[in-house]
Formats: sequence, C-alpha cells, structure tokens
Amino acid sequence: MRVAVIGSNGQLGTDLMKALQDGHDAIGFTHENLEVSDYSSCLKLKEHHPDVIINTAAFHKTDQCEDDLVKTFSVNTIGARNVTAISKEIGAITVLISTDYVFDGNKKKPYTEDDPTNPINSYGISKLAGELYTEQNPKHYIARVASLFGTAGASGKGGNFVETMIAKAKNNEVISVVDDMWMSPTYTKDAASMLKKIMEMKLPFGTYHTANQGYCTWFQFAQEIFRITGSNPVLKPIETRQMQVKALRPKFSALENARLSRHGLRMREWRMALLEYLVEKGHLTPTV
Repeated sequence: MRVAVIGSNGQLGTDLMKALQDGHDAIGFTHENLEVSDYSSCLKLKEHHPDVIINTAAFHKTDQCEDDLVKTFSVNTIGARNVTAISKEIGAITVLISTDYVFDGNKKKPYTEDDPTNPINSYGISKLAGELYTEQNPKHYIARVASLFGTAGASGKGGNFVETMIAKAKNNEVISVVDDMWMSPTYTKDAASMLKKIMEMKLPFGTYHTANQGYCTWFQFAQEIFRITGSNPVLKPIETRQMQVKALRPKFSALENARLSRHGLRMREWRMALLEYLVEKGHLTPTV
C-alpha cells in the first residue's frame, strides 16, 4: 500500500513511518510542508495517489485549547474534514488518530468503542467533531489512543511524561503527580504496529481503541517509571483539584480494545511497553 502519513515527525507519526517501511510505501508530511487546516495545502496529498491517508496532526495542549478555540477546531476538526474530503475524492482510506478525551470519565471502568461519547473539554469536543467528519468517508478507521509516550517525543509538548519524570528525578526535584485520574499509558511503537495490522488485515471499517492493556493513575505511572529505572525521588500524590489547569479532564478515561479482541488482536500490557521504551531510550541497559 502507498500510505501518506500527516505529522510524520511527531511522536506517533515517527513510529508509523518506521513500521510502514516494512512492506509499504510510506510518504511523510510534516507541519512544515502540509497544513491540515488549509484545504489548498492538503491538495498536495492527491499528487502522491495514496491508498491510505493517516492523519496524526493534532493541537493537543489541553489547557491552551481552551484559550485558542480557533486553532483547536481549525486543526482537529477542519483538518479532519479536509483530509476526509480529499481521501473520499481519490478513493483512499482515511485514518484519524483520536483520543480517550472524547469520553467524560464517569463510567469508572474502561471505555469500549460502543460507549457513548461526551467530551468535557474543548480538545475532546474538537476531536469528536473530527471523528464525525471522518465517518463521512465510508472507508475510514478512527483509532483512539491515550497518554502517548514514544521515542520521538511530542513535538508540541517537548518530550513526554516519562522523560519529564526522569528529568525531574535527575534534578532532585520534589515531584507531585495526580493520583485520582486514571488512563491507559500507550507506547506509540505499539499503536503504530497495531494500526499497520488493522490495515493489512483489512479489518471492518470503523472505530478501534488502540491502547496498551491495563490502566493506572498518573502517580502510579510515575511510580513504575522510577521502580524500573531504580530512581528514588520524593514523589507525592495529589488530587486533580490541586492542579492549576483550565480544562476539565476525565477522571477515568482508560480504554478497552474490545473490537481488536473480537478479531483476535491484543496489545501488550503497559508496563511491558514502558520497559521496552526505557531500554530503547537508553535509560536502562538491556538484559540478555
């Protein structure tokens, strides 16, 4: 397949480009050479005649999304509409990367693809609207991911949670992390590999949760990072209400990959993914 990857130098996009090198023709587009919110810019996708267009572009700084609604909806919603329109016109499959933030967090157990959406912040609303536009192409996959960490780091956030924790520990900082917000940490390498499988197996079009198995609080995630790396910083649990943030966050947004399971597909548990990530980044010496 010829696959166009929008956001090819981002955290997930980088791993998608690596995964697709094996057996596919991957064409990468960075923010510098394609602006999803500009339809005329998206027209250059047509020049490459892709079979699949994967849109990883997103404005995901959750608090800034509350302040800059124009950028939020231009990238996350109008961008998805533009990519879908062009995909549909050339007969390509549209793949949108979405988020656990389309849920409100009130379920108290992992969300499946069949659960009703109800976003509680502007980022989540903009991504859900992008999902609705994506569904206008019958040939579409919506892949919901959560709490991503990958070796490339998030271009818009300057790293990821794992790197932030390790840096704070090295600086001997007192680290406070929320312990009442549950999610599914997801290694971008695993998400990219699963997306490739979904396309190669030609699974039925629709929405798929593609998160690593299991869930934890951000505090528990930090504990595991320090346990594996042998660090022992001062780590304090705090409540969400103690954070100075503008956007509401779902208290429980863990994802269950129910549809993948129906097709015999399973993603590994998040702790195993974290271990490989730490080795790959050089924070651990691999054991033979």
